[in-house]
Amino acid sequence: MKTKTPVKKATVKKTAPSKTQAKIPAKKNAAKELKDLFEDSLKDIYWAEKALTKALPKMHKNATDKKLQSAIELHLAETHIHVKRLEECFASLGKKAQAKKCDAMQGLLDEGKGIMEETEPGAVRDAGIIAAAQKVEHYEIATYGTLAAYAKVLKEKTCLKNLLATLNEEKICDKLLSKVADVTLNSKAIKK
Repeated sequence: MKTKTPVKKATVKKTAPSKTQAKIPAKKNAAKELKDLFEDSLKDIYWAEKALTKALPKMHKNATDKKLQSAIELHLAETHIHVKRLEECFASLGKKAQAKKCDAMQGLLDEGKGIMEETEPGAVRDAGIIAAAQKVEHYEIATYGTLAAYAKVLKEKTCLKNLLATLNEEKICDKLLSKVADVTLNSKAIKK
C-alpha cells in the first residue's frame, strides 16, 4: 500500500502595497450604482458589436477555407441582430442607444488585423483568423455573461432575455470555430 507524501503548502508573504499599487481614484462621472455600471457596460459592448460588423467582412475576405467563410458570414448576420438586441435593451431602460469606445475590443480587432498582415493567405492565415475570432468570442461571452447577471439582479427582464440569447449565440459561434479549426484547418496549416 502506497502512502501519500505530504505536500508542502506555499507560504504567502504579506507585503504592504507599494506606491505604484495605490488606489485608483474614481473619475468625476464614475458609476455609483450597479445600474450605472450596467448601462456603461451596455454602451461598451454596443460599440464593440458595431465595430465587429466592420471587422468581420475583412476577416471573410481574407479567409480561404469555405467552412471558415461560412462561419464568418453566419456570425456577421448574428452580429447585426446582437446590435438590434442591445438597442432594445437601451429602449427598455428608457435610454437612447449610445456607443462608448471599447478599448478591449479595439485591441482584439487590432490584433486580428495584425495576424492577417503577418501571415500568408491560405491555411496559416485561416488558423490565425480563427484564433483572433475566438479571442473576440471569449471576450463577448465574458461580457454578455456578466451583463446578464447584472440584468437579473436589476430585474431588467427584456435586457436579460436579449443578453442571454446573444450569450448563447456567442457560445455556439465559438464551438463552430473550434470545429472548423480542429476538423482540418489546423492540420492544413502544418508545413510538410
